[in-house]
Amino acid sequence: FTLYCMKRTITLSLLFCLALMAAAQERVDKPIRELNNPKSKKVLVVAHRGDWRNWPENSIPAIESVIRMGVDIMELDLKLTKDSVLVLCHDKTIDRTTSGKGRVCDITYDSIRRCKLRRAHNVVTDDLRMPTLREALEVCKDRIVVNIDQGYEYYDLALAVTEELGVTDQILIKGKRSTDAVAAKFAEHPRNMMYMPIIDILKPQGRELFEEYRKSEKQPLAYEVCWDEYTPEVEACMKRIVDGGSKLWVNSLWPSLCGGLNDDRAFRGETEEVYGRLLDMGATIIQTDRPELLIRYLESKGRRG
Repeated sequence: FTLYCMKRTITLSLLFCLALMAAAQERVDKPIRELNNPKSKKVLVVAHRGDWRNWPENSIPAIESVIRMGVDIMELDLKLTKDSVLVLCHDKTIDRTTSGKGRVCDITYDSIRRCKLRRAHNVVTDDLRMPTLREALEVCKDRIVVNIDQGYEYYDLALAVTEELGVTDQILIKGKRSTDAVAAKFAEHPRNMMYMPIIDILKPQGRELFEEYRKSEKQPLAYEVCWDEYTPEVEACMKRIVDGGSKLWVNSLWPSLCGGLNDDRAFRGETEEVYGRLLDMGATIIQTDRPELLIRYLESKGRRG
């Protein structure tokens, strides 16, 4: 009888672990399916540098926090240290985000690890350090899609890390490279991350890049569109994207990226005027500095199911 109980306990524990693993895998598989489904009306929420209002930006706790919130995509930035270690950092220097000073490219990884991260209000933390890409992806594996914003220049190094960890399929990298440049880079590897072009549609180079991608045989799964004023040209660009079968990514971060439809306005009570307007434009991916606020709004509109 004792042996039977032991076997039953082990079996139940194993089944419980398998159920948890399946649930975790579904958590990341679902937004990946949404990214590849232009007909879906669900809006994916992207957390800009993690939960930087409560934790240092691009830090492990900031990532863990947005995962707990139910965010779909974690946006991060990469820099390369003097000894070729990829770390999470937006700026070229560590001055703003850590207790140290200097350009990331001039500092070794060990030296950067001696510096403590700063919170948004310039307060130095007690023990938080700048994470490597590897450390961040170990946290994100099977839990959240990762968007590498600044970092395409390190594509080969980043891909080596994602392949080793088995997370390549959940990484979305973006940039302003031409179709030929991206195709050539992807041809160098048997497997690649997802790629999304960034379109500054009101700038000549942005318009040229958009036309180039629109003429390509295979359309990107999504376009990120940036604009500082909503014009007929911006409206036409967005319509072509949606009608062409790609997802439309917009940023509600600051006015110059979204024509004034930014998070601070939403936080002051203009959620409908900001997020509602972005939805009317056809946005199905929104990068935000206020993920909890955006999630609550989308849930109230039935756009998170």
